[in-house]
Amino acid sequence: MGNPIVHFEITGGKSGQLAAFYSQLFGWKVDSNNPMQYGVVDTASGQGINGGLFTNRDGSARVTVYAQVADLQLPLDQAEKLGGKTLLPPSDVPGGPRLALFADPTGNIIGLTEAFAKG
Repeated sequence: MGNPIVHFEITGGKSGQLAAFYSQLFGWKVDSNNPMQYGVVDTASGQGINGGLFTNRDGSARVTVYAQVADLQLPLDQAEKLGGKTLLPPSDVPGGPRLALFADPTGNIIGLTEAFAKG
């Protein structure tokens, strides 16, 4: 059995810009009431996955999906053997999950998480 995609993240724009856009476009509920002002997205569909919206300090924009894994380091090591590059080693998010990021050989950024609460 493969590792499921359990979270998406859309980053870019100015503070609140993405939350306003996607709330109006898709009816997503976005809660940014947390110390990192990370917009926790509830798609309210019950059929898909929830995600997050965030403004990058460097102004860059990207979409990242997160795969759930049992151990963050194992897929990072395997990704590097296959030509990928670790971008963020296993890290704790304050009040959130443990996660890591890597780039595939073409530069796509993929996230890994050990646990990501739905909702």
